Amino acid sequence: MNNIQKVYASSNSAGAFARGYFTYLKQVLDSIEPEAIDRLVAEFEAARESGATIFIAGNGGSATTASSMANDIGFDILKKTGTDKPFRVLALTDNSSVITAIANDVGYENIFLNQLKIHFRPGDKLLAISASGNSPNVVAAAEWVQEQGGRVIGFLGFGGGKLKEISDVVLHVQSEAGEYGPVEDAHLVLNHILAHWFQCRLTN
Repeated sequence: MNNIQKVYASSNSAGAFARGYFTYLKQVLDSIEPEAIDRLVAEFEAARESGATIFIAGNGGSATTASSMANDIGFDILKKTGTDKPFRVLALTDNSSVITAIANDVGYENIFLNQLKIHFRPGDKLLAISASGNSPNVVAAAEWVQEQGGRVIGFLGFGGGKLKEISDVVLHVQSEAGEYGPVEDAHLVLNHILAHWFQCRLTN
């Protein structure tokens, strides 16, 4: 029985389950090291200053997080701060024509890698989102970026997987294997922390 099932087992209503979920989510969020968040912010600040692009990749729920981050860190900060030096953030999850062509022609494991081979330039970074840390297409993209001398940021969960070993900066949401909901919730929280931090910082 995993933690979510334990919360359910001790709940007598959906509302009670929600309260238990909130409590467990707080525990999961507390597993993220504050120093790791500082390192994450530093990576984004460095990319903004140099004009580098931060590419984001992930599957399933992590793909929606990638899309949200491209909006929140890119356009939303530009809109709310009026900065003349916006973040260059591109979600590799958003072009269905390119993704399906790559998957059909050369394999799903290459959907992010092949896009990077087109768009990646020296100094760019990859934010790799994977609850397990073992998604083959995300790992392939991360390994290639490092081969090019780029830096990899990992938004991870469970035990961290292979991406924990190879990422330059790790945001590890510690949880039991298979608990996708809390991990994906925490990754979205990290997105909003970045967005609000920079909104405040760039308007002060």
